[in-house]
Amino acid sequence: MSTDFPHVTAPDATARREAVARHERLTKPQGSLGRLEELGVWVAACQGQCPPKPFARPRVVVFAGDHGVAAHGVSAFPSEVTGQMVANFLTGGAAVNVLASVAGATVRVVDLSVDTDGAGLPEQVTAHKVRRSSGSVDREDALSDAEVRAAITAGRAIADEEVDSGADLLVAGDMGIGNTTPASVLIAALTGAEPVAVVGRGTGIDDRGWMRKAVAVRDGLRRARRVSGDPVALLRAASGADIAAMAAFLAQAAVRRTPVVLDGLISAAAALVAEELAPGASAWWVAGHRSVEPAHTLALEQLDLTPLLELDLRLGEGSGALAALPLVSMATRVLAEMATFEDAGVSGRDTPLPTDAG
Repeated sequence: MSTDFPHVTAPDATARREAVARHERLTKPQGSLGRLEELGVWVAACQGQCPPKPFARPRVVVFAGDHGVAAHGVSAFPSEVTGQMVANFLTGGAAVNVLASVAGATVRVVDLSVDTDGAGLPEQVTAHKVRRSSGSVDREDALSDAEVRAAITAGRAIADEEVDSGADLLVAGDMGIGNTTPASVLIAALTGAEPVAVVGRGTGIDDRGWMRKAVAVRDGLRRARRVSGDPVALLRAASGADIAAMAAFLAQAAVRRTPVVLDGLISAAAALVAEELAPGASAWWVAGHRSVEPAHTLALEQLDLTPLLELDLRLGEGSGALAALPLVSMATRVLAEMATFEDAGVSGRDTPLPTDAG
């Protein structure tokens, strides 16, 4: 199984220029809609057309997996919650389901490494399962060489499945008790940050839990830094099947010229690795929000992405990206549907002043 990605082409420069020019003709002072204007220009460039068209099939894919490090007191919740939440997603009872419904998106959950046998789950959920749980990154590799390659293959295949079935905007969500620990290791390895700078409270751990987590990140980082120049080796050492698949998903979405709204800490960690797997992929992403996890800010700075929202979110699942999705839709429709000065018969800034007839 190859882990090499095809070349990523940048969003369309001609459509970008046309979108900038169109904004100058719309019935508003130039720049008055601030970042909504920038967002609409990005959408037009991603779609390769101006005006852009409203998104017809936004799609959230939740990557689910357990992590061996959760057994060492780094999370406020037991690992069995991961499998229970997969069932909750499927019955529509989770935050991601509610937010997606409001934002006009649909949700798919994929079990990459939940610590169950997957019995009773639909085939679409378990078709890409790599293993039960991933290794504890503070003391062993998360995955074997064969498993990391299987996870990357799965992530690419999932992106292809979604794009081929009509998805025109993607969100990568996450579900996995303990997953903020490997995500923090990945971000520290790729940004050069120290463990104490990346460790947050996750699902709400107390001070003792935070110290255990900091030690786990420190120990995982010692191993991860040795392979930080090789994204596949880094995923093998310090991610998990869910995060490795998400990284490949984000890279392949860029290869397929499909825009992505990034969510929180986990998707940012995956995105950092995805940019290493497929340089230039980050041009196809926008950051939905900034979470309260300190490592998230470090990752966004490294990716040179400015978040659309700051709502103190720390849930994951794709929730922050979905909260931002209506802004993406608004920005797209403003550029597509707002009247120009000429269309509306409104005087523009450069309209000549009437001369005195007397």
